[in-house]
Amino acid sequence: MARPDFLDLPVREPKPRRAGITHVLDRGMPLAELSGVLGVCAEHVDIWKLGWGTAYLDPQVAERVAILREHEVAACVGGTLLEVAWVQGAADRLLDWAADTGFPCVEVSNGTQRLPILEKRRLIERAAARFTVLAEVGAKEADAPVHAYTWAEEAAGDLEAGASCVVAEGRESGTVGLYSADGAVRAELVDALLRATRHRVVFEAPRKDQQAWFIRRLGPEVNLGNVVPAEVLGLEALRLGLRADTIELSCGDGEVRAAAGT
Repeated sequence: MARPDFLDLPVREPKPRRAGITHVLDRGMPLAELSGVLGVCAEHVDIWKLGWGTAYLDPQVAERVAILREHEVAACVGGTLLEVAWVQGAADRLLDWAADTGFPCVEVSNGTQRLPILEKRRLIERAAARFTVLAEVGAKEADAPVHAYTWAEEAAGDLEAGASCVVAEGRESGTVGLYSADGAVRAELVDALLRATRHRVVFEAPRKDQQAWFIRRLGPEVNLGNVVPAEVLGLEALRLGLRADTIELSCGDGEVRAAAGT
């Protein structure tokens, strides 16, 4: 059945998108469930990250990547796996394996704080020759210091090294990095990253209240990551003003809807 079109909603850029990216975190979803989820929401998903080191453990990883490709969703190797490979002197072997498996994207991160910044840049340069590179900034530890200028400098350098975009760390909990322990957004960090990357940044935002904050502040075309697969349609509803948290996008005055792109 064709989708209804009788509502006046914000305009979303079609895939392949440069803005309004939805980046999903896969924690090891069974393939049958993956196909079912994509059958419902693939048009709203751009990047599908196989979290942590799950890609290395998944006996059906090639099939997973192929299913994502069929639905025009880019599969991405999680950054923690590449960090482990670098520590063990196996980064190039991991990149070879990722290419052979069919991954179009890899994440280069330093969330465990073991990868010197210059080595991270070299790794980005090597990976960018074969993959779309997402460069993550920020640490995974709750007690790691958070300085907006440090994140911004690292983000700008990662883009210069060849990353396609930057991913701002928030973890799957939404309580570190971009966020304080209670989940509140560090607005000064967001502003610094937007300036440094010229909006080429994906904000990890696993929680609905965080997603709504970004959409209300930056509009429906903000790039959001670490989205739970089952909540993709819910996020799209937020982007379009079809939930109470952002209803001003669909039911506000003309100026509000114009700012949202309609």
